[in-house]
Amino acid sequence: MSSQSPERKRFYQVWPGKNKFYCGGRLVFGPDASSLLLTICMIGGPAITFCIRMAFLIRRRHPLFHSQILIGAILLTFMDFTFLFLTSSRDPGIIPRNKEVPESEIPDVVTQSTEWVSNKLVNVKLPRTKDVIVNGFTVKVKFCDTCLLYRPPRAFHCSICNNCVQRFDHHCPWVGQCIALRNYPFFVCFLSCSTLLCIYVFVFSWVSMLKVHGDFYVVLADDLILGVLGLYCFVSVWFVGGLSVFHFYLICTNQTTCENFRYHYDKKENPYRKGILENFKELFFAKIPSPLINFRDWAPEEEDDVEVGSITSKLSRTMGPQNTKMSSGKLGVR
Repeated sequence: MSSQSPERKRFYQVWPGKNKFYCGGRLVFGPDASSLLLTICMIGGPAITFCIRMAFLIRRRHPLFHSQILIGAILLTFMDFTFLFLTSSRDPGIIPRNKEVPESEIPDVVTQSTEWVSNKLVNVKLPRTKDVIVNGFTVKVKFCDTCLLYRPPRAFHCSICNNCVQRFDHHCPWVGQCIALRNYPFFVCFLSCSTLLCIYVFVFSWVSMLKVHGDFYVVLADDLILGVLGLYCFVSVWFVGGLSVFHFYLICTNQTTCENFRYHYDKKENPYRKGILENFKELFFAKIPSPLINFRDWAPEEEDDVEVGSITSKLSRTMGPQNTKMSSGKLGVR
């Protein structure tokens, strides 16, 4: 009696993280991707209502004036949703896991100061941290017990997605995704477009009411829809605008949200800071790195049930071969 071989699976089907995959692994979302519906409603509801109101005013009076306003609102709304999709649906920089600790990471001499890193390991002890040289500065990188690897500089293990992520900034519940190396530029553009859209709707709601009705004291009574939209956008712009200003500050100082909240560079030099102009060029004009994992690849049959991939062959590409190198003989223990 012949037994049928089990159907092969792709990486996204066996990935142990909490991500949600769609379109055959082409789209990668966080586990809280459903929160996107709320964000879409909070942006799309007022924007679409504003466009409909402008279209109604085009038919009644001032067609050229309101046509120009309508076109601007449609463009900003389209750009906002485009950047939101690019932020939430792409691999933010997930680092492949190790099934076991690579032999190259096991120290030749085991001292009493080292400690156990995982129950999976037998007779293997590793330091909790090791030193790495970044742009001439010594940076400590930590060992991740879940992914069984030393995280590259600026990487972090997101407890929500259960992944180690390159240049982790934060996990954003509004977009349902980690904000990190490969989607941070789109996230900043999304915040900027949201801020501009709020300002645009607020300003032209009042301009339209004053142009149509004339007297300021009868504006709200005659056009309640535009009045409510103006008030909604006035309140919202303080939130999204504040976030935009904060992230532009982070770009100028070349920090991540995680580093800033932990006062990472308050008492030591920031090895990544290159000046305001270079920091902006690095973020918006540098090529976005390719993902470290092709989730559409076929998973090896013997690994279909648990961890996938190895970081060893890709660690040098993650850290940058020119500016970062492992320092020999410096295994720090916290």
